[in-house]
Amino acid sequence: MANTKSKSKSSTGAHACIEPTHHVHDAAGFVHAVEHACHERGLRLTAIRARVLGLVAAAGKPIKAYDLLELVRGGEGAGAAAPPTVYRALDFLLANGFIHKLESVNAFVACHHPSTDQHSVPFLICNRCHSAVELEDRDVVDALDARARELGFVPQAQTLEVHGLCARCAAAP
Repeated sequence: MANTKSKSKSSTGAHACIEPTHHVHDAAGFVHAVEHACHERGLRLTAIRARVLGLVAAAGKPIKAYDLLELVRGGEGAGAAAPPTVYRALDFLLANGFIHKLESVNAFVACHHPSTDQHSVPFLICNRCHSAVELEDRDVVDALDARARELGFVPQAQTLEVHGLCARCAAAP
């Protein structure tokens, strides 16, 4: 993947993000960035939403709703008494582009760009270590959209997930 990093560029001319921790350096910092984005957009980040977001960010890899429920139940604070609120929190976080759902593995990851509206990005998902990389490549998203429109299809959402082995797992014996 090292070659991809040096060759792949986003539409802004910057290197495409191919490192899972590129923007999500720590869970608390990520939650703070989302709090700021919510304030800017006039959204309310409740205690349970912030807690679920922090758990998703802290996971460091895709996390399933069931695992989030267990973490919330096992802790104290927001949502501990009413675990179904986790699903409402996930819905809010998804709808506002703060997290992504990886459909093929039915799990959630923090979005690398909490300050932007909901957007489509391809994901590279490792079948061995289960890491997921948010591949920021506007050209891929635009090409899929354009091809669909050429066929008379009107896209409303886009999910592209590529499964394989990450560079670390591919290099391991």
